[in-house]
Amino acid sequence: MRVALSVIALLLTAACAVNPVTGQRELSFFDEAWELQVGQENYAPLRQSQGGDFVLDAELVAYVQEVNQRVADHADRDLPYEIEVLNSSVPNAWALPGGKMAINRGLLTEMNSEAELAAVLGHEIVHAAAGHSAQAQSRGALLQGAVILGGVAVGVASDREDYATVAMLGGMVGAQLISQRYSRRAELEADRFGMIYMHRAGYNPEGAVELQESFVRLSEGRDSGFLSGLFASHPPSRERVDANQRTADELGREGTIGRERYQQMIARLKNLEPAYEAHDEGRRALRNGDHATALAKAEEAIALEAGEAIFHALKGDALATAGDLEAADQAYTAALQRDTRWFYQHLRRGMVREQLGNHSGARGDLQASIERLPTAQGHYHLGNVERATGNRQRAIENYRIAAQSTDDTGQRARRALNEMGAGG
Repeated sequence: MRVALSVIALLLTAACAVNPVTGQRELSFFDEAWELQVGQENYAPLRQSQGGDFVLDAELVAYVQEVNQRVADHADRDLPYEIEVLNSSVPNAWALPGGKMAINRGLLTEMNSEAELAAVLGHEIVHAAAGHSAQAQSRGALLQGAVILGGVAVGVASDREDYATVAMLGGMVGAQLISQRYSRRAELEADRFGMIYMHRAGYNPEGAVELQESFVRLSEGRDSGFLSGLFASHPPSRERVDANQRTADELGREGTIGRERYQQMIARLKNLEPAYEAHDEGRRALRNGDHATALAKAEEAIALEAGEAIFHALKGDALATAGDLEAADQAYTAALQRDTRWFYQHLRRGMVREQLGNHSGARGDLQASIERLPTAQGHYHLGNVERATGNRQRAIENYRIAAQSTDDTGQRARRALNEMGAGG
């Protein structure tokens, strides 16, 4: 026991690193190379899995990126800070290690000024700059005894499984990092230094106070969207509002608020809220098995904005569920004509084309889907296509990847392998 305690003490001493934001020594088993690698490897697939990039309003995306860069230029750590707007109604924002960040369009419509946007971005920049994710991973590794048993500091990158396999099993490190709940200390630290960064960039820190006050009101109202999004990992509290008040007093409440410019930039998005609400209602209806309502809501959304790909994808899903595969194919094609970046419409059209016997078209769609985001469904249906066209080895390879999933798709893949005499 004494030897084990001595080893732990030695590791703790060796694993202390200086936080570049606070200047304090803190536990971290993961160096900057790990942070950059995790961020780079997980950034694109995480965006794909959460709605894909928002492409309908390029000017709004450029504006968010401009504000982000303005704040990031004043961070205490030099990282390749980068942000994308995601096409999701869930109000959320997150940061991966190494400076890769995202903000959902659903959060943009809840804010009222550029200063509030700068406060959100500053907060996420601090999470990356201070290495909060690496610290949380280090604490988790220590609690699990992983440092002694597995050599976490040297093993994570070099011994990781194939990425497609990890994604199938739901073990993607990035997904765990952005869904984890930060410690109270980390949240207060991100609030304070985020305000410092935004103030350095010329923004009025009052924006951070107004932001947290709004979040507290929304959380007290138990808005389910917020509770499942931003608040799950960044819980608001009166303590944070009071701390922001003190920081604003300390910094001085001067600088840009930018209400008018912000409202101008999100005007199109605000005008389209009824369309996105119809889409979200359609999605809920489809989950409940009501494809008729889903189709009606998709048509309602398309009538308001025909250029949004996800509205056409919803229409395709409703039609496919109703068994109208030819019309579903056309709807997914309309979605892809508007956005080819997101994996989902590739996957869904590939599945429909497989059922229609269009094996060549299905193969291209499913491969495009997997290139963007490896999923059990993508590999299973590609396995079906390869099996149907006599490509036994390729079918087995895809089924084996899909079989690692624990859901129904994984079960179907395992049955297919047994039928082909390739199980076990």
